[in-house]
Amino acid sequence: MLDTKDFNFFESQNSFDFKGFLLKIVSYWKWFVLSLGVTFLIAYNVNIRKEKIYGMESLIVVEDQNNPLFTSNTSLIFNWGGTSDKVQTIITALKSRSHNEIVVDKLQYYIKYLKQGEYFFQDAYGETPFVVEIDKTKGQLFGKLIKIKFVSPTQYELSVDFEEANKMALMHYADLSVSEYDVREKEFVKSFKINENVELPFLNLKLVLKPDAINYVNSEYFIRFDDFNQTVAAYKGIDVSADAKALSVVRLQLEGSNKNRLVEYLNVTVDVLRRNELSSKNLFAINTIRFIDSTLVQMEDQIKDAEGELREFRKGKNIYELEEGGGGILTEKLSSYDIEKDDISRKLAYLNLLKSYLEKSIDYSKLPAPTVAGIQDPNIISNVSKLIGLSAERSRMAYTVKNKEMFSDFDREMAAVKSVLLENISSSKSALNIDLSIVNKNIGIAESQASLLPEQKQEHLKITRKYNLKDKIYSTFLEKRSEAEIVKASNISDINFLDRAKDVGGGLRGPKTSVNYILAALLGFLFPLVIVFVITLLDNNINNVEDIQKQTKIPVIGVIGKKNTDNNLSVFEKPKSPLAESFRAIRSSLQFLYKKQQKEGAKILMLTSSVSGEGKTFCSINLATVFALSEKKTVIVGLDLRKPRIFGDFNIDNIIGVVNYLIGQKTIDEVIQKTHIPFLDVIPSGPIPPNPAELLMSESMAEMIEELKQKYDYIILDTPPVGLVSDALELAHFCDATLYVTRQGFTKRGMLSVVNEKHKRGELHNISILFNDFQNKAKYGYGYGYGYGYGYGAYGEGYHDDKVEPKGWKKILNRLKK
Repeated sequence: MLDTKDFNFFESQNSFDFKGFLLKIVSYWKWFVLSLGVTFLIAYNVNIRKEKIYGMESLIVVEDQNNPLFTSNTSLIFNWGGTSDKVQTIITALKSRSHNEIVVDKLQYYIKYLKQGEYFFQDAYGETPFVVEIDKTKGQLFGKLIKIKFVSPTQYELSVDFEEANKMALMHYADLSVSEYDVREKEFVKSFKINENVELPFLNLKLVLKPDAINYVNSEYFIRFDDFNQTVAAYKGIDVSADAKALSVVRLQLEGSNKNRLVEYLNVTVDVLRRNELSSKNLFAINTIRFIDSTLVQMEDQIKDAEGELREFRKGKNIYELEEGGGGILTEKLSSYDIEKDDISRKLAYLNLLKSYLEKSIDYSKLPAPTVAGIQDPNIISNVSKLIGLSAERSRMAYTVKNKEMFSDFDREMAAVKSVLLENISSSKSALNIDLSIVNKNIGIAESQASLLPEQKQEHLKITRKYNLKDKIYSTFLEKRSEAEIVKASNISDINFLDRAKDVGGGLRGPKTSVNYILAALLGFLFPLVIVFVITLLDNNINNVEDIQKQTKIPVIGVIGKKNTDNNLSVFEKPKSPLAESFRAIRSSLQFLYKKQQKEGAKILMLTSSVSGEGKTFCSINLATVFALSEKKTVIVGLDLRKPRIFGDFNIDNIIGVVNYLIGQKTIDEVIQKTHIPFLDVIPSGPIPPNPAELLMSESMAEMIEELKQKYDYIILDTPPVGLVSDALELAHFCDATLYVTRQGFTKRGMLSVVNEKHKRGELHNISILFNDFQNKAKYGYGYGYGYGYGYGAYGEGYHDDKVEPKGWKKILNRLKK
């Protein structure tokens, strides 16, 4: 029996074999190459089928552009607050729904211009030779491709494929309402002239040719009417941010598939904002001019009447006589008091009007500036300007925003400003009423002095006071109107371009092809890795010597390579091959075993296995061959009576054999058959008996073994699989050593428990394991080195058959493996 100390093996381990797993991964390199090829091909196709995404940007600066003609007396500009507040207000406005709705509606970006690309419809905005003008009040076919084909320089063909639809939606962009159109035909095709109004139940538009359109005949384009709100939502995503270093500089960035759209949108959105901001700044002046104009119309008649009355009274009278005696001085004094009283009265009237307006109205965008009534209170001026600005913004939103909830923020802020303004009005009125009582007192004193004058002078004083008051008021309003006109004309926007958006080439932002390729590499490696891992976990075969050592403590006597001939006579036909050296190594181990057992005379060796197909017959023939080649008389006895196979490779028949001897039909010499290999004889199984186990247990079997011992040096018993039948167990007591054959990638690990149990019970003794059909490939892990032919290096090459040197890619692959 072989001592375990004579072989290098380890105790059974339950840990995962990482080294074997890595080697197995290398063995499946073709899978990894194929997987990577597939994933990279998919990534390539995804990349070329994706629309290119571009990014455009523009820079604006927000400045505090105070009107150079603005004074405390011409406080007619809209107050945005400080520069920081302006920047944040502008950023919010540019990203607001109301602002973007105005821009989208102005540019009509809900109309998509498309052309057929290789893989998808491309956005052809700015590239088409035409533009479409629509009637917003009438329905337009919604969400359907409309084909435009130019058949001549002045005519085009319009077609729509309705497919199997019964009803189609029509969008009315004036109020964003939707109606339905009952489809009557699967396909609509009709020709129209350029600039001709197209009036159809589902389409109302006019195609206008661009002035620079050339070579457009036979070209095909498509238009599509998209949802207005979805289009606005897409442009609300515009990236607006203040520069970290220069807070007054705002950067606008927008991404999309069409550069023309991006450039135009960025520029127009700023232009719209500049116009709105300038309009807000001019709102005071516009309201003031409107208020003064309406007042002057009324006063023109009054001043004409006063002037006529004064002229009529003075007719035929001596004016110097009327003004002498203190009359002129008194008239001048009363006139100044009257003007002062009128100034206070106008202020009170404005405050009463403002209070009434605040309490009864919700639209404050048309309020005139407080300075038109001479009010200089900064709190009132500031709050009125805020209220006008909020009201104007709310009015602009009302044209586009359909959701009432969006007005809640404006309404709350306006309510807060109104509350403060009402308190300002109350305090100002109290102060003005005090001033008014003082002026009335002064007027009373002056009038009592005038009552002492003659009646004619009193009448002249009265008419003159009336005329002077009207004239002064009229002149004041004319002055205020001139100031408002100057302020309006000289106002400039606080928003200016630093860099307008412009397509100067480049700007490509996507698709991120490198990311897709990296993902393809990861997935291409991961998929086969998972498969190999699953295969490794589910693989229950013995693939290397390590697998054997983990399942049993029975020593491995040797490793046999893969058969290199068509028949089983590999050692005889290729005696210098590594395979032959492996069998010679096993022969040396067996001789060492027999020497250690001090065994003399004939030696009996039994070969068995777990199941059929593991290579018992192959190993039996070649072990017998190496003994015979060393000029030892050797016989192979075919004891697999149920499935005889050993005769075919020697070109002998199986008519007579072991069975004939055991039943007494033939003598030992009659069943022995010579082979073409010197010193090697064979006893085939013979005809298949009905009771093979009983024959092997008979006394005739013992007699045959004894007779063979007298004739041969080595007796090789080829037996049935011990895992299937018990025949081999009946022969174990005849043997000096037993070889249990396992096969790489075939023998199951669990089968070794059978031989472990039988060895533990003593049914099989002097047993060693022979690892057959070994291939030195990474997918089988590691663990080779037990055979004679595996480990000699360059020195061993002299004992082997000449090798055929690989060429081409095989040579490169072999070098990579090494």
